[in-house]
Amino acid sequence: MLLLLVSLVLYLSLWPVPVEPVAWLAPQNAGLIDPFTPNDVLASARILNLGDHQGPEDIAGGPDALVYASTDAGDIVRFHPDSQELEVFAHVGGRPLGIEFDAHGNLLVANAILGLQRVSPAGDVQILLDKINELPLEYANDVAVDSEGKIYLSQSTTRFPVQEFGGTYESSVLDILEHGGSGRVFEFDLASGDIRVIMDGLNFANGIAVSRDQQFLLVNETAHYRVWRYWLRGPDAGTSEIILENLPGFPDNLNNGLNEHFWLGLVAPRNEIVDALSDQPFLRKVVQRLPEFVRPSIEPSSHIVSIDGDGVVLMNLQDSAARFAAITGAYETRTHLYLSSLFGNEIAIFDKANLPDQ
Repeated sequence: MLLLLVSLVLYLSLWPVPVEPVAWLAPQNAGLIDPFTPNDVLASARILNLGDHQGPEDIAGGPDALVYASTDAGDIVRFHPDSQELEVFAHVGGRPLGIEFDAHGNLLVANAILGLQRVSPAGDVQILLDKINELPLEYANDVAVDSEGKIYLSQSTTRFPVQEFGGTYESSVLDILEHGGSGRVFEFDLASGDIRVIMDGLNFANGIAVSRDQQFLLVNETAHYRVWRYWLRGPDAGTSEIILENLPGFPDNLNNGLNEHFWLGLVAPRNEIVDALSDQPFLRKVVQRLPEFVRPSIEPSSHIVSIDGDGVVLMNLQDSAARFAAITGAYETRTHLYLSSLFGNEIAIFDKANLPDQ
């Protein structure tokens, strides 16, 4: 018995794991209080079944008025908002995450395995960027483009390549547990080929979006529960600031909405164990040595919020039953919200006529 106990202690203390946790202090989670008060607004959303296509992680509207989504097996699928007849637009391979159309009707794809891609209106796929300083561009997560054609790309982590660690979700869990700050945001000038880091030291850099007036870029820092504003132009160009922090969940995608606002998906609520162990790197390493079924994992949640460029929460939409769980973000049209998801083979479609009076 003593030998068994000693062996267990040695295992939990010394067994090699891929993470090297860094101490930090998580902010006290205030929970779902104003402006994040619980509601069931999203309960009326209807479901579009994608058949064999899984994990519609991001959604974008094309210049052809079709709705496009990135999926787990490397397909970009699309459908008409009225008929909802589904077809594969292009097979880009890897694991496409964030997608965005440029001014020429090309679809830009942040591919977590293959890098930055561009898909022509005819469906032809081209890799624009797969290395930076001769190192592979791994875990590209989201992409945005400004009116001058400059591309902005988030790289969630340099520590946990997707192929090596079993997938985007598995890699993200490791990076969030480690909290090592290897996330970055790049500015890529396609015309000149110049690329530069404009933000670094981020704990899982995720959703990004350029403001409609082209003045700034918003960036989600998932593992720190906050949103940054990076100034692209004006007297503060090149500087950044936190505009929204201590969110009640993990912020994922960030998409432009109508009327100068942005849609942010809270893919899962915060985890009490993860927060409690934030300043205990040794114990976080012990957690990684536990069987997978007892480690902290994502909890079902349906939660999106709309914010303005100053981080003010304008709308807070939830479904307490989490019928459509792990919402990553939302694409907005004049009449509907199309909700993307980390898992499953469904897109939720919410009729904006059901929005509460603001």
